[in-house]
Amino acid sequence: MRVVIQRVSQAAVTVAGEQVSRIDRGYLVLVGVTHADGVEQADWLAHKVAGLRLFEDAQGLTNLSLTDVGGDVLVVSQFTLYADARKGRRPSFTDAAAPDQAEPLIDRFCDTLRAEGLHVATGVFRADMKVSLVNDGPVTILLER
Repeated sequence: MRVVIQRVSQAAVTVAGEQVSRIDRGYLVLVGVTHADGVEQADWLAHKVAGLRLFEDAQGLTNLSLTDVGGDVLVVSQFTLYADARKGRRPSFTDAAAPDQAEPLIDRFCDTLRAEGLHVATGVFRADMKVSLVNDGPVTILLER
């Protein structure tokens, strides 16, 4: 699994012109799943995301976690994180897991974040989503397991 974490002051997902999810301060997390992934990867990454200290303390150091600042998480499925564009001009997505494998793992990732006490909003799986965000910092982190 791959996740891209963006620290945001706000983020939202719109589908067919209707806003379906929105958060204020927190993380926008794009999640990609590949064929070899399972619950171990989903749980490990969720615990890692929940514990990351990407918010500044009074001294300006990134010492505070989502829990410390009362932040939320917006999770968006992103199969294109497994795009392979090394050859040609059209990316291949063969490394991305099929929807029937990916969706339960993304659900598991979200459930594990919730078990950590976080409020989790989500995009709509397999929908044409419009994602808007205000990247805070900017801070963007890539994790893979």
